Amino acid sequence: MIPRYTRPEMASIWEPQTRFKIWFEIEAHAADALAELGTIPKDAAKTIWAKAKDATFNVERIDEIERETKHDVIAFLTHLAEIVGPEARFVHQGMTSSDVLDTCLNVQLTRCADILIADIDRLLAALKTRAFEHKMTPTIGRSHGIHAEPVTFGLKLAYAYAEFTRNRERLVAARKEVATCAISGAVGTFAQIDPRVEEHVAKAMGLVPEPISTQVIPRDRHAMFFATLGVIASSMERLAVEIRHMQRTEVLEAEEFFSEGQKGSSAMPHKRNPVLTENITGLARMVRAYVTPALENVVLWHERDISHSSAERMFGPDATVTLDFALNRMAGVIEKLLVYPANMQKNLDRLGGLVHSQRVLIALTQKGASREDSYKLVQRNAMPVWRGEGDFQTLLKNDPEVKKYLTDDEISEKFDLGYHLKHVDTIFKRVFGSAN
Repeated sequence: MIPRYTRPEMASIWEPQTRFKIWFEIEAHAADALAELGTIPKDAAKTIWAKAKDATFNVERIDEIERETKHDVIAFLTHLAEIVGPEARFVHQGMTSSDVLDTCLNVQLTRCADILIADIDRLLAALKTRAFEHKMTPTIGRSHGIHAEPVTFGLKLAYAYAEFTRNRERLVAARKEVATCAISGAVGTFAQIDPRVEEHVAKAMGLVPEPISTQVIPRDRHAMFFATLGVIASSMERLAVEIRHMQRTEVLEAEEFFSEGQKGSSAMPHKRNPVLTENITGLARMVRAYVTPALENVVLWHERDISHSSAERMFGPDATVTLDFALNRMAGVIEKLLVYPANMQKNLDRLGGLVHSQRVLIALTQKGASREDSYKLVQRNAMPVWRGEGDFQTLLKNDPEVKKYLTDDEISEKFDLGYHLKHVDTIFKRVFGSAN
């Protein structure tokens, strides 16, 4: 985690103090269940809670113990015993380290998911507001980066809204999939601990019991979680790249907000650069980079090894913290985005009406010309316009072969911009549930 790209709420989930607090709660809830089953004294379970519930765990002390034991959970349990006293001998009975580590990780990931869902909600709200603001603001649609046919800027934002709606659904599903608990002991057989302990801990920690664990919770769950984060990052980059292209000097249909006192370049005082969306593009690459180790973590030896552990300690915090930061930055970009409808119209008109070529093509076929001949007639009048040699509509009206099929009025009618926007309300209803 780099402070520059870290928000405090998400970072706090991964802090050692938070992790040890979760470890304690898992152990203490397990002690409660063991006490109810008569495995340990009830007074011992009460003492464990009373002595350590409000404790601030000494991270330096735990690290010191771990340097000797070379085992993080044992180091924590040793420190916990220093706090709890003699009753600490009833902690961790029948449990293995992965019971604590994996259950804790899934608690952390569900908390991260809740923040990320809220992040997406903020972005969705911004996209919806700006989409309706520019529902009928005409702009040029591009394919291969080249002018194609008219769209509206509202539709561009609606595309993103629909995509992030799907991403939200994916993240909710991924949260559910990773919200499992394992308190099943060595190799997952419950030989040393009653399955009812797992049920109790799961409920107390807001999880559900893992149907079958093999000392570790299966990592296909985590792979899906981080793959979902990667998809969200890709969607975010798609939107960021669209804005970056729109901010190019030759285009300038929209640009990031440029605050008073902001500087764009150390060398060129005139610069206004799309630094936020460029930053988002870079952060998205990092989130996606963590998907591969998450996928590779699915493959462990037999019932358990720890080849996954070192990777998770790195990409768990980094992927969630980075995506959280990037989503909030993206929402801010959309909320403050500067939109230039006049430039959109200027760019829309710059090809002299060529964006209406398909309508003319279809009209010719409907009047009896073959598709092949229609295409040739339209294209031969379009190509001079590309070279700056005339206006498309005028050239068509002066072409005698075109005039065999279409009158001047019929040609003019094919250049109506509104024709391309007649189903905008229909699309908005599909995306937002309403066109208003």
